[in-house]
Amino acid sequence: MADPATYRPAAGSIPTDPGVYRFRDEHGRVIYVGKAKSLRSRLSSYFQDIAALHPRTQRMVRAGASVEWTVVANEVEALQLEYSWIKEYDPRFNVKYRDDKSYPYLAVTMGEEFPRAQVRRGAKRKGTRYFGPYTHAWAIRETLDLLLRVFPVRTCSKGVFKRAEQSGRPCLLGYIDKCSAPCVGWVSPEEHRALAEELCDFLAGRTDRFVRRLEREMKAAAAALDFEQAARLRDDVTALTKALEKSAVVLPDGTDADVFALADDELEVAIQVFHVRGGRIRGQRGWVAEKDAEDLPELVEHLLQQVYGGEEVPREVLVPVLPPQEEDMAAWLGERRGSRVTLRVPQRGDKRALMATVERNATQSLARHKVARAGDLTARSQALQELQEALGLDDAPLRIEGYDIAHVQGSDVVGSMVVFEDGVARKSEYRRFIVRGDVEGRTDDTASMHEVLSRRFARHVKDREAEAAAPDAQQPTEASRFAYPPNLVVVDGGAPQVAAAQRVLDELGIVDVALVGLAKRLEEVWLPGDEYPVILPRTSDALFLLQRLRDEAHRFANTFHRERRSKSMTRSALDGIPGLGESRRKALLARFGSVKRIRAASAQELGETPGIGPALAERIAAELGPTESAPAVNLTTGEVLDEGESR
Repeated sequence: MADPATYRPAAGSIPTDPGVYRFRDEHGRVIYVGKAKSLRSRLSSYFQDIAALHPRTQRMVRAGASVEWTVVANEVEALQLEYSWIKEYDPRFNVKYRDDKSYPYLAVTMGEEFPRAQVRRGAKRKGTRYFGPYTHAWAIRETLDLLLRVFPVRTCSKGVFKRAEQSGRPCLLGYIDKCSAPCVGWVSPEEHRALAEELCDFLAGRTDRFVRRLEREMKAAAAALDFEQAARLRDDVTALTKALEKSAVVLPDGTDADVFALADDELEVAIQVFHVRGGRIRGQRGWVAEKDAEDLPELVEHLLQQVYGGEEVPREVLVPVLPPQEEDMAAWLGERRGSRVTLRVPQRGDKRALMATVERNATQSLARHKVARAGDLTARSQALQELQEALGLDDAPLRIEGYDIAHVQGSDVVGSMVVFEDGVARKSEYRRFIVRGDVEGRTDDTASMHEVLSRRFARHVKDREAEAAAPDAQQPTEASRFAYPPNLVVVDGGAPQVAAAQRVLDELGIVDVALVGLAKRLEEVWLPGDEYPVILPRTSDALFLLQRLRDEAHRFANTFHRERRSKSMTRSALDGIPGLGESRRKALLARFGSVKRIRAASAQELGETPGIGPALAERIAAELGPTESAPAVNLTTGEVLDEGESR
């Protein structure tokens, strides 16, 4: 850990303008991004008495090696730049305040000729109306199933719609009156669009007129003694009533708002948000995250910035306390929405009562989380401490990388790298390797382990040399690079695998990375050069952590190996032609339909395919040849495939 005083910038060199700053570690990676109304005031606070800082901030400044900043015109620009840099660099000390779920919406594709109602997640698409978010997809499907009695709009995919159109027969939903079957002309495109617009109006909260209309039609049918029609209309009214009961009215003025509440302790914060649309609660979300600030207003600012970085912003956002510079935050939210957004703390009435309900949910969520996680947090800390003592390390291994090799009798050899940080799997840092073999073509376990580790740590050495040559240069951030060197490397195996791994570290001159091997038979921990293994107690948290790491590396390697093996089970006459990759093979098959037709085509015809030049066309024609070549074969069963199947 570095002393913050070693890289503290001179106070007079820091501007007093608003801006965004980045802390980098000794390897040049961005570890924290923040913004400030006054850069001098904010950055100076990090280099005061370190004992007065928040524990997470203390770890951040100790892990840092340099700080840099960018001046902007105003606080709104600072918010925008801070958000974009957090998305680009994914800094390890910036807390993620949003959970990892993508919440579903009920979408109606009004941009299509025949609008379709469906469940959708992810980015919004132009020409589609969205209602939600909902907590669960099944909640949308239940609501939609009730509404299709009254608004029988299309819900099928394009493929199902086209098949029904070609056959002249609707699907089952058409026969049970839950689709108006525009695919076979039971209704015109205009009539179907009118149904979709009515469904959207109902979902948007304009519900009373539909219920009143159905009740009038029901009474008229009963007066005309058409009791069957009256019974159907009665069931329609019941369906609409049930759909309305699923989302009770909480704000009578038809408000569209998100209501946030937080409950925190010294280390963590529980967040709850209720999504209110048209005055009704359409969804509820909650999660727990680590705190990265002492003050609640700063927590609210970071929360809003990350939650609304990729989601729809409602007209009104209700929070327990206003963030610093609330006008700037409201302006930023308004830019993302495209219209004015109200950001405020409810003081009285129905909105204050709803905020109290959300606050109770947040408090209960934090209490449940603390009970569930107390043992786990203690066990992880204990495991890292035990590892440090058992292996004689200077510090607890906060980043551990595990490696494994998978193959079947030397074929399709692959390697895996998994990463645990603070005792928890960090799957975004996992890497997969295709083992090529050494110069003599050997792919045994030790040679494969040597190759995998050589490729991983050669990149580390390259990055270190580049940093030493240009210490002020900005480090690349592409997803393919390795993020940080580990404190500890764990290989699956005993003394031979450990020796192969140690040769890699010796060859590359790496001395700051510890190395162990975990043998399966007796769960022995092998250290480089030791004659006897380290035996950890069977009940040890450290042994349990190493086992979980080893098993995760084994699972990840086997998954990749199965993928590779399944792809190599079938082969085609197109495989192995130099210069003919997967995309060009697909282009040829899309144009000609099968390998048989490609073989029959001339070089000139082949050259008309996008991506196929004259030289490659000649090569394909020569490789396939005018005569019948060997058919495609399934290597698992020995079955000869048809030409069309060899695609």
